[in-house]
Amino acid sequence: MIHSSINMPLLDKKIPVEGVNYFGKPNLPPGQYKTQKFPVLTYGEVPRVSTKDWKFEVWGLVEPKIWTWDEFMNLPQSKLTADFHCVTHWSRFGDTWEGVMFKNLLEVLSLKQSAKFVLQHAYGGYTTNLPLQWMIEEDVMFVHTVNGHPLELEHGGPMRVFTPRRYAWKGAKWVRGLEFLAKDKPGFWEVNGYSNSADPWKEERFW
Repeated sequence: MIHSSINMPLLDKKIPVEGVNYFGKPNLPPGQYKTQKFPVLTYGEVPRVSTKDWKFEVWGLVEPKIWTWDEFMNLPQSKLTADFHCVTHWSRFGDTWEGVMFKNLLEVLSLKQSAKFVLQHAYGGYTTNLPLQWMIEEDVMFVHTVNGHPLELEHGGPMRVFTPRRYAWKGAKWVRGLEFLAKDKPGFWEVNGYSNSADPWKEERFW
């Protein structure tokens, strides 16, 4: 596993994180530590895509469609205050994420009934997978703004997928499209030993 790392986490191991989150799970999943920074963990080079050049497309078991940045930004916009859990044991809390909810994007798509899984594709070649039903039910969001500021390039800007109920690798940075499939197809880290379901509260880090 090769990562380039910027801003290593400041871990508040002595400060407890109590309570439950908005979907009823303990705020701090087992094996995680609180960080006040936002570490950058990326495989390979950081793609550099401007909003002018950015395109988003869907294909597979769906009517194909392509959006420009401005067209995508005309989709319903939402805000979500939620936590971010990295498989490398750090968690951030209480950030406000802004963008397009997957369930709202789905309203303008024409899916075939056989579509059951979604493979996210990123600029740079990264992929990751989730069941369609989880994408709908788990507040998956296409994020362009965090805490009132445009998403930074190193964190997946101009657009990334955020998966608040899964480890963060299940949301592709620099997302460029979705492929709808009848059968599950593991993504980059999934074929390299990472869990296919990636539930932080079950510590599903690896196969």
